[in-house]
Amino acid sequence: MLHDIVEVRHIRDFTVFLVFDNGVQGEVDLSQFVTFEGVFEELLDISRFAEVFVEKDMGTICWPNGADVAPETLYQCLIDQRTSRSA
Repeated sequence: MLHDIVEVRHIRDFTVFLVFDNGVQGEVDLSQFVTFEGVFEELLDISRFAEVFVEKDMGTICWPNGADVAPETLYQCLIDQRTSRSA
């Protein structure tokens, strides 16, 4: 089942705090898997990266330049973090 992101906050550097519609939440460092090339290149400027917002129709995070990250990727990242902490 796919879950939508309902809240995002820029925390620091390339880290955001996410809340999904089912209550799963946590911090994700996007530099772990985003290659800052193409549409993502301008997001190397932290002030541009901090412009992140939730695009409700897509259920994921986006930036004014059109960059976005698939919500299932972000959800899996949070689930993986939980699993590694409990192991």
